[in-house]
Amino acid sequence: MSLLKIHHYPDPVLKKVAAPVTEFDEDLRQLAYDMAETMYAAPGVGLAAPQVGISKRLAVIDCSSRDEEAQLLIMINPEIIDSEGESCEEEGCLSVPEYYAKVDRSASVKVRFQDLDEKTRIIEAQGLTAIACQHEIDHLDGILFVDHLSPLKRSLFRKKWKKIQEHMTEQM
Repeated sequence: MSLLKIHHYPDPVLKKVAAPVTEFDEDLRQLAYDMAETMYAAPGVGLAAPQVGISKRLAVIDCSSRDEEAQLLIMINPEIIDSEGESCEEEGCLSVPEYYAKVDRSASVKVRFQDLDEKTRIIEAQGLTAIACQHEIDHLDGILFVDHLSPLKRSLFRKKWKKIQEHMTEQM
């Protein structure tokens, strides 16, 4: 396994709608495990293939706490088939480092996806897992969490993002 490069806003790959996965082979399995290793190392709770420069409908999520056993969820071609309630929690993103904002989402979601063995699975998620599912599926549709912000907050984000980038460049 190996760590992958995480692409940062405003990389164009992050705005593309990812292609459905049609080949369930060893390359896909390796990509999923490399993405998981990258997510854990970052550290983060989710990572979508476009964030590592690959426009495929694949995402990995693990919302377990550091002192729990890992609960890796590998979702291929995921789609939200039902949602309920409202949630507004602070989110961050590995592709938008050092920036956090409150985002309106559904409180619970039902997600249909395929696993690495091409079996269709359905999960019902609440709390952080529901937020992570929505966040990662957004990535597969070319949507970043900052796209959910109001026009005023997006404008403030762009100004703050320039400062964050300058700070990150100085540290290199």
